[in-house]
Amino acid sequence: MTLIKKAIAVAAVAAASLTGLVAGASPAAAATYGGECGSGYSVVNSAPIGSVGTVFLTYNSSNGYNCVVAKRNSVGSAVLIEAGLAVSPVGGHWTEFDGGYFTSYAGPIRLHAAGRCVDWMGRINGVEGGKRGTNCG
Repeated sequence: MTLIKKAIAVAAVAAASLTGLVAGASPAAAATYGGECGSGYSVVNSAPIGSVGTVFLTYNSSNGYNCVVAKRNSVGSAVLIEAGLAVSPVGGHWTEFDGGYFTSYAGPIRLHAAGRCVDWMGRINGVEGGKRGTNCG
């Protein structure tokens, strides 16, 4: 086999291997709500936390409480995860807050806010998601 044919064969094998690696790689699955707030709570809103997780806002219509959980897309070693919840507008700090080094999620945190707008957020390693002034009434 000539040197050129060998080079082409090596390049073809390398390209096939690379294609298999790329095709085999799959994006991280998005976090799903798993009932962390307890019975009676239903997801009423959610927002991505960059590409690393999701923050879920839930509501219990029987007691008027909102609940927030910030979840990673995948469980791993402990990282800084935070969840915040307040009646809108937030006056400098979150009324309810949970934060620390967790492997999966922060929260659940709850706040009675029937008939009022809420601000809610989740943060994972400094990447934040959430919304302000939503889910009024």
